[in-house]
Amino acid sequence: MKKIILQIHCKDQSGIIATVTNFIANNNGNIVYIDQHVDREQDIFFMRVESEFAEFSMNRFTLNFKTELVERFNIKWRIYDAEVKPKMALFVSKYDHCLYDLLGRYNSGELHLEIPFIVSNHNTLKPIADSFNIPFYYIPVTKDTKAKAEDKQLKLCEEHGIDFIVLARYMQIVSSKIINKFSNKVINIHHSFLPAFVGAKPYHSAYKRGVKIIGATSHYITEALDAGPIIAQDVASVSHTYTIKDLITKGRDLEKIVLATAIKHHINRKVMVFNNKTVIFS
Repeated sequence: MKKIILQIHCKDQSGIIATVTNFIANNNGNIVYIDQHVDREQDIFFMRVESEFAEFSMNRFTLNFKTELVERFNIKWRIYDAEVKPKMALFVSKYDHCLYDLLGRYNSGELHLEIPFIVSNHNTLKPIADSFNIPFYYIPVTKDTKAKAEDKQLKLCEEHGIDFIVLARYMQIVSSKIINKFSNKVINIHHSFLPAFVGAKPYHSAYKRGVKIIGATSHYITEALDAGPIIAQDVASVSHTYTIKDLITKGRDLEKIVLATAIKHHINRKVMVFNNKTVIFS
C-alpha cells in the first residue's frame, strides 16, 4: 500500500474539493485524511490530502493531475511519498538542550526522518553526537571565514542529500547563500521575547520587567532576521517567585517542545507557506 500526501493552493473557486477527491477516486486511491482552509482576505484556497493506493505510479499520477486539474484551476501543488524519510541536518553551537531532546526523540523513533550529520561552529557538543553515533563536523565561523564556512556546510548538505536544516540553537546568522538554497526549509528556534527583549540576555531583561508569561517561537528563516513564517509557538505562565535560573529552565523546556513540534509539522507535510504566513493543518 502506497501512501501519498498532496498539498495544493490556488484562488478560491467552486468545485475544487469535489474535483480533487473524484480524481483520486478515479485513480483507485482511498482518501484517509483531508483538510482545507480558505483565506478570505486573500481569496486563497489551501488543501492537504493523504491518500492510499494499492498500486501507484508517481509519474502517471502527476501527469494526469497536471493535465486534468492544474491548468483548469491554476493550482500550485506538491506531492510527497509519505514513506520517504526526509533528511535533516542539525546545526548547533554550545547550547545542548534542543540537541539532546531531538536526538532522544530521533533515537526512540518518534521522528520520521534521518539525521546524516550534525555541524557546529564549536567542538563543545561533539561528545553528544558521538554518543548517538551521528557524524559531527566542526566548521568554525568568523567574520573573515563565514563565506567559506557556509560553502563547506552547503557541500555537506549536497553530499548527504539534505532536505531541510534545523538550527537547534545555532548562534550564527545564516546568510542568503543557504536561505536561497533551502527556501522555507531552514527551521529556527528562539525565545518569544523578540523584539521586546533583544540582546544576549533576554531572560535577565524579562526578569527585571517582571514578566508573567514566557514563550518560544519556531519559524522558517528568511533574510529578514527572526521575521520568517511562524510554524509553532507556545507560552508558559511564570510569577514573581521565579528566579532568572527558573526562567531560563522554563524557557528551554518550551524551546525543546516548540522546536520538536515544528519539525513534526514540517516532516509530516502539514505546513503550507504563503506570503510569509503559514497554514498548519491538524
